[in-house]
Amino acid sequence: MTLDEWDAMPEDKNLELVDGVLHVVAAAVPPHQKAQSRLVYWLDEQLPPSLVAYHDVDVTIDSSNRPTVRKPDITVGTAEAADSNPKRFDVKDVVLAVEIVSPGSERVDRVTKPTQYAKAGIANYWLVELGTPISLTAFELVDGVYKLVEDGVGQVELTRPAPLAFDLDALTRRR
Repeated sequence: MTLDEWDAMPEDKNLELVDGVLHVVAAAVPPHQKAQSRLVYWLDEQLPPSLVAYHDVDVTIDSSNRPTVRKPDITVGTAEAADSNPKRFDVKDVVLAVEIVSPGSERVDRVTKPTQYAKAGIANYWLVELGTPISLTAFELVDGVYKLVEDGVGQVELTRPAPLAFDLDALTRRR
């Protein structure tokens, strides 16, 4: 499939495009959805005006004749790119990709996507595990490879891509 064919598809698709082939993305379970929504909200409250957070937006990882379009659980991109109302973000405009590990997505979230994101040049990658306790592991791209820079459970304070603080235990609470 080409990027033009991808763009012609309905916007509400639960799909990703990997090397020109469609891949079904499983629907997120309620705790995943709650964590995703809450984390996007917290990011938007704390990020500088030059950055903006979204959930489930398409990101063009590779625009070759075998394109790859991924849909990170959360994408932080530049406000400049967001202001242009793109159909999908170009990887060059993404400063952080976040994946929340779900049953069935473990290998893709822990191995496949970070490898693709690193190769594409996304500067920061976070992995959120919804276990007991909920944890967040932050990676930064160094010489083409993600290196662990910060991690934690409970109250966490992060420095990348901006100073941020979260109560991870509150990610999946009802209120």
